[in-house]
Amino acid sequence: MPNASQKLLQRLQELNEVGAALSRERDIDHLLERILDAAQMLTHADAGTLYRVTDDGSALRFALVRTHSLSLHQGGSSGQAVDFPDLPLHLPDGRPNDSLVAVHAAVHDRTVSIADADADGSADFDFAGTRAFDQRTGYRSRSFLTVPLRNHERELVGVLQLINATDPATGVVQAFSAEDRSLAESLASQAAIAVSNRLLITQLERLFESFVNLINVAIDEKSPYTGSHCERVPTLTMMLAEAAHATTEGPLAAFAMSGRDRYELKMAGLLHDCGKITTPVHVVDKATKLQTIYDRIGLIDTRFEVLKRDAEIDMLRRQLALRPQQDAAAEARLHSEMDGRLRQLDGERAFLRHSNLGSEAMRPEDQSRVRSIGAAYRWRNPEGWMEDFLSEDEVENLSIRSGTLTRAERGIINHHIVATIKMLESLPWPSHLRNVPEYAGGHHERMDGKGYPRGLKREQLSWQARMLGLADIFEALTAADRPYKHGMTLSQALAVMRKMTDNGHIDPDLFDLFMRERVYLRYAEQFLQRAQIDVQAEHALRAV
Repeated sequence: MPNASQKLLQRLQELNEVGAALSRERDIDHLLERILDAAQMLTHADAGTLYRVTDDGSALRFALVRTHSLSLHQGGSSGQAVDFPDLPLHLPDGRPNDSLVAVHAAVHDRTVSIADADADGSADFDFAGTRAFDQRTGYRSRSFLTVPLRNHERELVGVLQLINATDPATGVVQAFSAEDRSLAESLASQAAIAVSNRLLITQLERLFESFVNLINVAIDEKSPYTGSHCERVPTLTMMLAEAAHATTEGPLAAFAMSGRDRYELKMAGLLHDCGKITTPVHVVDKATKLQTIYDRIGLIDTRFEVLKRDAEIDMLRRQLALRPQQDAAAEARLHSEMDGRLRQLDGERAFLRHSNLGSEAMRPEDQSRVRSIGAAYRWRNPEGWMEDFLSEDEVENLSIRSGTLTRAERGIINHHIVATIKMLESLPWPSHLRNVPEYAGGHHERMDGKGYPRGLKREQLSWQARMLGLADIFEALTAADRPYKHGMTLSQALAVMRKMTDNGHIDPDLFDLFMRERVYLRYAEQFLQRAQIDVQAEHALRAV
């Protein structure tokens, strides 16, 4: 049987192991539970309560309550809220609330040990709340050890209260020993620092996430059409990543993520388009081919009205010239010619207005017709000069084969990824976030090396960057909030993505997983309009 020295050495070793474990714990609820578990284990306490200081520093709040003999566990990760009120640190007149043992220990920064609350504690402290608990549960709270938690800067973090030390051999409730007190105080010191560090890290993470959200809000305010893109792409990326993490077959069977890996990928997703903050809003929101600050199709409408007015004036002049002869047939021919001319102009205007939409691919003959219209008509501008009906810039925009962006404007849009990489690589990332620039900066690369901005090939890209790329494409295809297109149905989007996979754009293994695990359907149910979720998507699934 080990002697007293050996028992003490064993408990000290346990204390060291607990301290090391506390320094590794990232979740605040789990950290608090480890502290209370360790304290009860080291002192053989049947019950324990862990209080935290409220945000305004005015009271102690029950964070955890645990009693082994009652199988009671409230607070923390238990999912059961603690149903006790906060303990004010001071009375209304400003005096310390010394009647409560936990508050007394906190305010005066001293450990309070009570061997028997019935015999020697009731005169100094108010145990009415404890007595009510005992009466309700049939428990008897007897010995108490209450230790304040203060960090390295002597700031109050909380209070640790242990109840009913028990003899390990007999289970009899006894007073907490001097060794118990020493171990609890040592643990409290380590615990306070661990809690402070975890809270500080949490606060810094929240501050960082707030800055990330601030950037996305700025993009949203700048362009309401693409603001939700910054929310949806990270969500879809994480859905795909979790599916990859869960799979046990295929090329992704070895892919696994820790909590830190998930956080890193989430941040990359949130920041993948941060460079759009540098993109001019009139390019981002270009809903029609002639839109800049406004849609210039209105100017062309005005020119057509000028041509129609000129045609009418010309007809009227020629009609007046016929008046002396009273030639009704000639006047009828003039009206007919003018009507034909007006119909022609209305047809040309309707064609240009349709061309301006950019909602469908433009045929080469339609592009030629735009150029012909631009050169076929002349009009007198407000300065009185005769000029071509369409400027070179207008012809270029109206002849865009697909979409609403010219080559130069596509270059401006594509530059956002360069800006994203430049912005992210300039930040001093901590080790657990060091891959954020690579993940975010690679989502416009292609598996065949024909993407941008670096032309990286599949083997040069991480799984996470490829996941972001797939999510970015699927969100763009199905998004219904773009000003220049309608959101595709699932079957349409999946068919397009199958072609993009076949031609080297999308990673084939990720697309197979995307389809096999129906990641697209989980995303659709959360973000797409009901009309977009069509039954044909199942046929696309079976084709994989």
